[in-house]
Amino acid sequence: MKIGVLGAGTMGHGIAQAFAMSGHEVKLYDIEPVSLEKAKKSIEKSIAKIHEKQGEDPNVTGQVVQSIEFVTDIHQLSDSDLIVEAIIEQMAIKKKVFHQLGEICKESTILASNTSGLSVTELGAASGRPDQVVGMHFFNPVPLMKLVEVVKAEETSDETLRFVRETIESIGKEAITVLDSPLFVVNRILVPMLNEAMIVYGEGLASKEDIDRGMMLGTNQPIGPLALADLIGLDTLQFVCETLFTETGDSKYRVPLILKKKVRAGHYGRKSGRGFYSYD
Repeated sequence: MKIGVLGAGTMGHGIAQAFAMSGHEVKLYDIEPVSLEKAKKSIEKSIAKIHEKQGEDPNVTGQVVQSIEFVTDIHQLSDSDLIVEAIIEQMAIKKKVFHQLGEICKESTILASNTSGLSVTELGAASGRPDQVVGMHFFNPVPLMKLVEVVKAEETSDETLRFVRETIESIGKEAITVLDSPLFVVNRILVPMLNEAMIVYGEGLASKEDIDRGMMLGTNQPIGPLALADLIGLDTLQFVCETLFTETGDSKYRVPLILKKKVRAGHYGRKSGRGFYSYD
């Protein structure tokens, strides 16, 4: 199957890697050649690490990377069977991209968005082929996380849903189907917990280490909420909170003051080297 991925950031190159490791023909698009070069290096490093743990021949890593074509012309995605968009979380930009994809892609191409909470229905309308538009919300780090939320927009066809769910299974992941709504299901449940952990820490009730250790040991989670917030990206988390609060008006989705302060200081978590914790 021919897969196109838009956006060579953390999520985009992770999605490209997941498809490539399952034998699909992949084209990874980004407008910036530098971003593609960084993505290629990250993919090589990630695949090599996975293959080393699995005892695979090191040559296999090179073969998988070679199955990914890195492109800067969006028209090179026009013959894809499935395109997964993973660009910046701004509706105006995404709508422009979906409109363009709807015009240049072959009639059978399925268009998917990896958005973590923007309206897939709105993207479908912009594409001109709303029955073939769906949400495919992967979780970070994509090569390791099993779950994909399949988001059914207002006009997504049953045929499109079946195709996407089967495709997800073909790369060794599991799908849950959710209706198009603010932040879907997992983040809708997760955000209040992360918010409360940040509020507890901001009030000085416990150290960040003890908060994380308490949740890991007390609720059997593999990672504590503050460390998870750093992994997600504090700027991304703030955007998610703001989106949920705007859409629902529910105070449990308010942005904690400590989160605002860290984002304003440029402390975004792992990707910036500093968040609630410091990273080398």
